[in-house]
Amino acid sequence: MPFTNFIHSGTYNEYRHHEIRNRRIIMVDGSLVSNDNSHRQGFSARVYHKGYWGFASSTRNPSPQDLSNKALANAHALEIFGENKNLLPTGGYQGEHGFSGKPNLSSLEVIELMVSIDAMVRKKYSEISTVSLVTTDEFHDKFVQNSAGSRVYNNISRASLGILMTIKDADDKPVVLGESIFGKGGVGDLDLSMAIVEEKLDDLYQHLLAKREAVPAKGGLQSVVLAPNLAGMLAHEAMGHPCEADLVLGGAVTGDLRGKKIASDLITMVDFAHTYEGQELLMPVYADDEGTQGIDVTLIQDGVLTDFMHNRETAMTFKDIPTGNARAFKPDDEPLIRMRNTAILPGNSELEEMISGVEDGYYLMKTQNGQADTTTEFMFGVNLGYEIKNGKLGRAIKDTTLSGSALKMLQSVDAVSNDMYWINSGYCGKKQPMVVSMGGPAIRAKAQLGGE
Repeated sequence: MPFTNFIHSGTYNEYRHHEIRNRRIIMVDGSLVSNDNSHRQGFSARVYHKGYWGFASSTRNPSPQDLSNKALANAHALEIFGENKNLLPTGGYQGEHGFSGKPNLSSLEVIELMVSIDAMVRKKYSEISTVSLVTTDEFHDKFVQNSAGSRVYNNISRASLGILMTIKDADDKPVVLGESIFGKGGVGDLDLSMAIVEEKLDDLYQHLLAKREAVPAKGGLQSVVLAPNLAGMLAHEAMGHPCEADLVLGGAVTGDLRGKKIASDLITMVDFAHTYEGQELLMPVYADDEGTQGIDVTLIQDGVLTDFMHNRETAMTFKDIPTGNARAFKPDDEPLIRMRNTAILPGNSELEEMISGVEDGYYLMKTQNGQADTTTEFMFGVNLGYEIKNGKLGRAIKDTTLSGSALKMLQSVDAVSNDMYWINSGYCGKKQPMVVSMGGPAIRAKAQLGGE
C-alpha cells in the first residue's frame, strides 16, 4: 500500500496505514495443536486542534479527508473544556526502512521442521516427558504522514522458535524449562539448522537435570548475579517504564529525580532507536507513529537520571525534543510512549570474575515474567538459577522471585560484565501490547529473593 494524498486538518495532523501479519504454529509431543495465520490492516487519522486530540480509524480504505474530518470533529468536541494554545513540536522526517530477509518458510515447511525437532528430542533425551514447540513470525508495516512534512515507511518483523521441555523429579512432579531461538524477519531468517537446535537442546536438558535436584533459595536480601536477559528485563520493566514521560506526568517517582544520582556509577541505560555499535537492532524504529525521527534516549548516565522518552505532546510539556517513542500496536490504536530497544550498557568485568567474587549468593539465569510499577518496585519470577558458594556455582535452585526497588538494587551494583545480550521475544504491556527488544550485560547487586 503506497502513501496517500495527505490532507491537512486542524493545527497538526497525522495519517497512518498499518498492516499486521501473524503466524503461530504449536506442536505438543509431536501433535499439531494450532496452525494460525492472521492478516489485518487499518487506517487512522489523528488531529491536534486547540489543545485536544481527535482520533478516528477504519478497517476499510477510506477517503483521508473523511477520516481526518471525523478526527477533527472529535477534537472539536473537547473544546468545551477550554482552549489550549500551546503548539506541538513540528519537526518532520522522510524515509523508507524495510527489511530485506531470506525467503520465508511455508507453514508446511515449518511443521516438517518441528516434526524433526520433536523426533530429535524423543531420540536423544529419553527422560523428557513432554516437549512443546511454538513457532511464530510477525510483520508490521506502517506508512505514516503528517502535517509537519513526515512521510515514513517503517517495517518491524520478528520470528521465534520456542522450545519447552518437561522432566519429572523424584516426586513425579513436573520440572519445566524453555529456550528460544529468535531474530528479525520471518522464520526463514532464523538459523534453525539441526546443529544450532541441538546445541540449544543439550544446554536446556543439562539445566533440566540440574533443576530436577533443585533446592530452595534462601529468602531475604542476597548477593545476586543477574544474567544478561534478566538485567535487560530489569532495565525495561523497572526503570524503563518510569522514564516514559506520560507515566512521569502521571506521578512516576522519577519525576523528581531528573539530574540526581539514582544508581551506581557503573550503570548507564539507553533506549536505542534503531542502531547499537553500528548494527541495526532487533526493533528498529527510524521514525515513530507520529512521524518523528527516532533518536537514542540516555535515561541514566553513570548513575544519574538524565532524560525521559517523549512523544510530541510530552516534549512540548517538558520543553524537550520529541524522541520518536510514540508507537501504536494495532491499526486502531492511538500511539502511546513506548520503549524500543532498551538496555543497560556493558562494563568492564568478566562474568566468571563476578561469580568468583561472591562468597554466598545466587546466579539467576532465566525468567518467565516480570512486572513493575512507577515507583520502580518490581517482581520477577526466576525459573532457573544456581547457588554461588565460595565463588563457584553450586546446586540449582527451585523457582523463586526477585523483587524490591529497582533504584535500591541499581545503587548496589558493584560489577557489570563486558558482554551484551539482546532479546526480542514476548510483548510489553501498557494498555496495548508492543513489540520491543531489551538488552544488557550481567550485573552483580543486592536484591530480595523469595525462598526459605
